Amino acid sequence: MNTPNDKILDTLNDLVETARDGRKGYETAAGAVDNPRVKSELERLAQQRASFVSELESKAQQLGGSTSNTTTVEGIAMEAAGAVHRGWINLKSAINGHDSKAILSECENGDEAALKAYNNALNDTALPMDVKNIIQKQQQEIQTAKQTITSLKNGI
Repeated sequence: MNTPNDKILDTLNDLVETARDGRKGYETAAGAVDNPRVKSELERLAQQRASFVSELESKAQQLGGSTSNTTTVEGIAMEAAGAVHRGWINLKSAINGHDSKAILSECENGDEAALKAYNNALNDTALPMDVKNIIQKQQQEIQTAKQTITSLKNGI
């Protein structure tokens, strides 16, 4: 049986997965770069995405939902497919080459995919204002992060 909150919870769950991918992507990228300034910024962005996850999960719980990870084989396969969709798939190949510019480019791609997900969520007119405000704030922070990553990349 569908409740009025189901669509809102689906949106929040999608954004939780997007933020989790971003956290994982930034953690992986931070571990692969040598430049201390770049590493520090990537670690900060991983932490930012972890706080996004917490904020979104908290809102989902307030609405009676859950955003818990799936640990089934099917869930893991879906998560991997989602990571591809959310823009972080080529990070591993960039890391294998230890190319900081390529790694930062993949971070930009991940943020671009995240922005699309957030923009899609914000187009949902049925979202309550408190949920929309959280999503807008996070979307603006992702936009700022993407600009920071571009500046770092251009400075290398």
